[in-house]
Amino acid sequence: MGSFFAELARQASANARREVEAYAREIPEFGYLDTNSRARAETLEYALWLRRRTVELSPDNSELSDDDLGYIAAIGELRAAAGMSLDARQRVLRLHTSLMLREINEATEAQRGVGVDELMRMMNWFAPQGERGIRAYSQGFVTALQHRLPYVEQAALLARSLLNGDPISAELASALGMELPERCAVTVIRVPDRPVGDRDLESEIEALVKTHHAPITWCPGSGSRSGELIALIPLRPPTPQASEGPSTAETVQPHSVPDLAPDLLPGLVSDLVRDFAQAVGRPCAAGTATSPLAEVADALDLARRISRAAPLRRASARLRPHTVSDVFVELAVADAPFVDEWLRAVGRSLRPGPDLLVTLDAYYRHDMHRGATAAALNVHPRTLDYRLRRVRELTGIDPGSTRGVRIFSSVVTRRLSEAWH
Repeated sequence: MGSFFAELARQASANARREVEAYAREIPEFGYLDTNSRARAETLEYALWLRRRTVELSPDNSELSDDDLGYIAAIGELRAAAGMSLDARQRVLRLHTSLMLREINEATEAQRGVGVDELMRMMNWFAPQGERGIRAYSQGFVTALQHRLPYVEQAALLARSLLNGDPISAELASALGMELPERCAVTVIRVPDRPVGDRDLESEIEALVKTHHAPITWCPGSGSRSGELIALIPLRPPTPQASEGPSTAETVQPHSVPDLAPDLLPGLVSDLVRDFAQAVGRPCAAGTATSPLAEVADALDLARRISRAAPLRRASARLRPHTVSDVFVELAVADAPFVDEWLRAVGRSLRPGPDLLVTLDAYYRHDMHRGATAAALNVHPRTLDYRLRRVRELTGIDPGSTRGVRIFSSVVTRRLSEAWH
């Protein structure tokens, strides 16, 4: 054994103790190590074993054996069974890796005559075997979660792990029988404060997870009974159509701009939104943004902003999630307080009229078609005409003009989103 590996062997016990102390000091969930001597001894034994196996295997670039991986998996399972969170697990892995790299550097400094070949042998061993060890640890961790947590909570963990970029998501998905796609639609369904006495949503969320077989989690809001349902819906690539002839520049479809074609979203996204809105039985707002799986955190931020700009609606056959193309004006307005206040003043000027905001909402939702709007409002077309004239009288703006559409559609959406409450 070269001097470098001998130095690692000599420092193994001290380094293992330092790792256990770091766990107790830096990870709150390991605070019990300061008072539980048995748990501390077991943690120290595992830390020391890892270092000794590293020194034994790395000089010859030998792989961790099946027994080694089984032991690592057992430790992961034991910790998950004891209630360790995914966040603590990630911190343990990061801290362990950081300390191991520090120990390699310290051994190199202590043995200044160490050859580059010894150091390279260690690094060539460390990366692939470290990855195998982490995978085994994660498999054990997920095994315990399967036994400890209901299916719906496992799906929620999967959603959060994907949004946090936690590699354990692959193991969680496999355990749940879910395939991780290359792209997904991150959908946020916003539920405002519900009256006291409304039932909790656990059973509705469980039904959604089982029906749609997707990572779904509930995030409580600042209100005691408000919150957001977050779902990651897989997007499958379109099936190629059989070509009837050679493709040309004229026949090849241009690349579509992302999130600008809400009607092209998969039916699963709209189905989930309608199912949840029906189960909640109260108005809610949904926003969605598509992205590669590796960028879902950014997509969540956009979907959340869309849901907060979108109008609250009750469940209906027409209900669907909003995309950027639906509320791009309102998103910009939300970031321009002086514009938002001006629109709010326009909205206040409509108060003397009878149901003018409701009328404008229906008018624009039916593409300004008088007959369809009157039918939706259950009023005579002449009553609709009167209300539209009243809007013009109160504001000086014709709701059927280009200017009126731009202004009043934003007023309606901001009002129905409850942004002004």
